[in-house]
Amino acid sequence: MAKPMEEIRWQDLEIGATVSEPGSSREYKTGSWRSLRPVVDKDQCIRCGVCWLYCPDAAIGKSEDGHFEADLDYCKGCGICARECPVGCIHMEIEEG
Repeated sequence: MAKPMEEIRWQDLEIGATVSEPGSSREYKTGSWRSLRPVVDKDQCIRCGVCWLYCPDAAIGKSEDGHFEADLDYCKGCGICARECPVGCIHMEIEEG
């Protein structure tokens, strides 16, 4: 009989093992891992989408005004978006709370 997820330790997983059903990533909000969060200066942003292109978690999307912003439910705060932004309009701030 399989163990419930809360009883499985990462050390017990086999290499390459998956722990969820395919297509279930939306169920796992990973933003709670974040210690830094991206903040976009919309006055400087040229809406190029480079941040969206490089985000490894697909946590960046286009807002109604055409700017790109992070979905903080899924953003892990890696800072790649800030590093890759060609105009430097994204900076990382310490996550509060």
